[in-house]
Formats: sequence, C-alpha cells, structure tokens
Amino acid sequence: MHRMNVIKEAPWTMLFWPSLISASILLECSQQENVIHPYCASISQEKLLDRVIQHAEFIYRITEESCSLFEDMFVPYPLRVQRNQMGYDCLTKDIPVPSSIGEVQQMSDKWLLHSVLMLVQSWIEPLVYLQTTLDRYDGAPEMLLNKTKWVSDKLISLENGVVVLIKKMLNEGVMTSSYSDHGLLQYDMQLNMVESVMRDYIVLSCFKKDSHKVETFLKIIKCRQKDNCA
Repeated sequence: MHRMNVIKEAPWTMLFWPSLISASILLECSQQENVIHPYCASISQEKLLDRVIQHAEFIYRITEESCSLFEDMFVPYPLRVQRNQMGYDCLTKDIPVPSSIGEVQQMSDKWLLHSVLMLVQSWIEPLVYLQTTLDRYDGAPEMLLNKTKWVSDKLISLENGVVVLIKKMLNEGVMTSSYSDHGLLQYDMQLNMVESVMRDYIVLSCFKKDSHKVETFLKIIKCRQKDNCA
C-alpha cells in the first residue's frame, strides 16, 4: 500500500524492547459473567491502583516511542510543519473529560475514574484499525508493528483494571456504553499515500496525548488517596 523509504534507523534504545515486554506490569482483571479475576479480587485497592498506574505509564511510554518512530520513518519534515501550522482535531475531542488543571482539581475521584474509563474505551477500536493499516505499509519495521500491537492489547487490560478499580473504590458499577461505538473513527481505505500516512500520524499523536491524560488523572487520584498532592 505505502511505499516510503526509511529515512532514519530506529534509535538504539529500541533494541531493549524485548526486555521491556518481559518487565511489563501484570494487570489481569478480565471478568467472566461479572466475576472478577482472582488476581484483582485478592489484592488491595491501593495495590490495584498502583498496578493500573504502572500499566498506564508503560502504555504512554511505548506510545511515545511508537509516535517518534513513525514520524522519523514516514513523515517528512515539511509535513510535520504543515500539521503543526494547520492544527488537528482528535477523535476524542467531544468526550466530556477535563482539559485543564483547574477542571481536574474540581472533579471528584469518581468522575476522574470515569473520565479515565471513557478515554480508554474510546481508543480500543481506533487502535485496532490503526494496526490494520500499519500492516499494509511497505517497509514498516517489525518494531513499530510490535509496539502498536502491544499497546492495543494492553489497553484492553487497562480497561479491565479500571473497571475493577471503580468497583473497589466506589462500590458501584460502571457505564455500559463505549464512545468507541459512536462512530469516533471512520477509516477511509481509499485515501492516497500522503493522506493515509498523515491520518495515522494524527491518530498516534492524539492517542499519545490521551494516554498521558489517563496517566495524569490516575496519579492525581493516587496523591489524593495519600493526601499529599502538591
């Protein structure tokens, strides 16, 4: 589908990707018939929150690396400048989550947790579509494909962990609707090469922003629990 030359080799730090995979934090909170997985049911709320935060940190870190790798390999500098000058809307721009520190400080832990869940749910389907399009790139490095696939898989684990965390912290169920079901992403496979590359670049860039929000919201909840927010 795409025929673009690799313009820069992957950073040497990418060579440590296998060790990062093996060091990833276990977060097994899948549910069957509303029964919480024994792993998540048996650990304390505090430890579960720590696991969820660590999971979100890994997702953001790998997404940041994936975005940089994609940019270096497929997005010429003039297109980067054009994107920055024109700006872009993210798929999640209409999701009602806080967008400033002031808004975050005014929100309860309950709504911060639900904001985290909405953001996580909203990206599950788009990342599956992104993986499908990246598989069609000619010359896409295995490192990039593996990283985006890892993030896509771990996002589902993060969703399950947040759902259990909400039940533990708030003693309540969670919303059943997902923003990913509301047409957030409509992939046009008929785009030309440059349009398709820029679309995928924007998707990765937006997910990087939102994954950082998820990490930040969770860390604010943790500092509130310990009553040591700066």
